Amino acid sequence: MGDEWRGILYPASLPTFTRLPAPERVAGLVRWFWIPEWDVEPGRVSRQEVIAFPACNLVVEPSVVGLAGPTTRRSSRDLTGSGWAVGALLLPAAVPQLGVDPGGLRDSYVAMDLPELKEPVTTAMKREGQPQERRARAVEAFADWAEGHLAPPDDEGRLANALARLVDEDPDMLRVGDVADALGVSVRTVQRLAMRYIGVPPAAMIRRRRLQEAAQRLREQPDTELAALAAELGYADQAHLAGDFRTVLGLTPSRYRGEAAQA
Repeated sequence: MGDEWRGILYPASLPTFTRLPAPERVAGLVRWFWIPEWDVEPGRVSRQEVIAFPACNLVVEPSVVGLAGPTTRRSSRDLTGSGWAVGALLLPAAVPQLGVDPGGLRDSYVAMDLPELKEPVTTAMKREGQPQERRARAVEAFADWAEGHLAPPDDEGRLANALARLVDEDPDMLRVGDVADALGVSVRTVQRLAMRYIGVPPAAMIRRRRLQEAAQRLREQPDTELAALAAELGYADQAHLAGDFRTVLGLTPSRYRGEAAQA
């Protein structure tokens, strides 16, 4: 499986899941859109577990628009019956424009009063037609709302976006000082940007990327040696990797590897 599955702990148990790129007109506000759709047999529950990207997600569901804040641990949701959601993984520059403090939203999912977003996206998802066409219309409706209600990033917003992308995409970013040097700013500036726009410290962002990569490797290459993996990801030793796993995922790397194989 490719990088699009990073952060999803048990991809084999996913419902129909589609990730679509953000249209260019909102590429400074949304990293990508994601659309799960499910139809679970009566009496059954499908539990979806993730170690999410350090970001906020704005989500349209049939009954609510919700804003999910950054997480500090593994999160899960139980799916029952039939349903769908259309989510936008927000880039940092978009978050303050929603009138929220991302740090205050850690591990939270709050309802947002945004009928002008909910109605067109819901209409698109309920229209008849091919699934891919329905999803594309929903993304366009979401992008229309974002373009009309959120301003393009200013200089600081673009710097916050660059911070998030650098931490997430460059495996050489192992310390906050590495990030500051790459951006040409001070460590204190990196820390301030992370708290204002993302809601978690930059060191936590780096750890999250490393944990996502560790989980994906153990899932896709179960014969990976833990000591070698820890060294590759910049951990001091295997014990530090295991400690991060237990803190955030609530289980050891070995146990996760076994559970992922069974799933």
